[in-house]
Amino acid sequence: MHGDDDDEGAARKDGRTRLYTEAPLSAGVGVELGPDQGHYLRHVLRLQRGAPVALFNARDGEWRAVVDGFSKDRCRLVVERLRRAAETPGPEVWLVFAPVKRGRLEVMIEKATELGVTRLVPMVTRHTDIGLVNLERLAAIAREAAEQCERLSVPEISHPKPFFQVLSDWPGMPLLVCAESGGAQPLALVVAGVPPGPVAFLVGPEGGFAASELDELARQPFVAQVGLGPRVLRAETAGVAALACWQALRGDWADGGGGDVRPPFRSWL
Repeated sequence: MHGDDDDEGAARKDGRTRLYTEAPLSAGVGVELGPDQGHYLRHVLRLQRGAPVALFNARDGEWRAVVDGFSKDRCRLVVERLRRAAETPGPEVWLVFAPVKRGRLEVMIEKATELGVTRLVPMVTRHTDIGLVNLERLAAIAREAAEQCERLSVPEISHPKPFFQVLSDWPGMPLLVCAESGGAQPLALVVAGVPPGPVAFLVGPEGGFAASELDELARQPFVAQVGLGPRVLRAETAGVAALACWQALRGDWADGGGGDVRPPFRSWL
């Protein structure tokens, strides 16, 4: 939802404001936004009654709406017409991560959302500071990234679970672990051999996995260790790099069949 001053000025000028809502969307219905979104439209963008806003969610698609009025920091909009139909969900792509320091964690959540991840799974390892996880803040970052990047869905964020519980509850999809050291095949080679369907990537803590955790990963039949090249990457860089590689080789960057796979053009006419 929020951007820098240049982005917000452009949004005011040409009506490119785009907001996620869980409310049902259809022609003629009224939608009341909460205080945060209402404050943003009224006091940051300074929109007036009649200003266009795009509302979206994965269930109903994206709709053109107009501001109907404000009350305190709340805003009421009236939905007018469908702009983009809901899409058939593609295969699940998860990012499992041991939380890192706040600023870098927020960057990872934002970029993972832009790269199409469907679920974010915080994992508490032996070397994880659980105080780093603020689910409400992470959810807000994911929502704002979805608003910016044209996707219709917002990734789900799981409650943090201990390392061993995550593995014991694992649903069976391939889990590609961004290896810290030791033997690991190149990521591109492993990705090419993953069967169609859901996939997950795991990035470890800043202090590395404990020996017992590495042993447990080695015992799991659904785990594959993958290498990300000759340089040492921070955890947030590794997660983003792995997701980008997946999208380029097997994901929606590679699904165009030679056609245009750019984001949909925004038209308010």
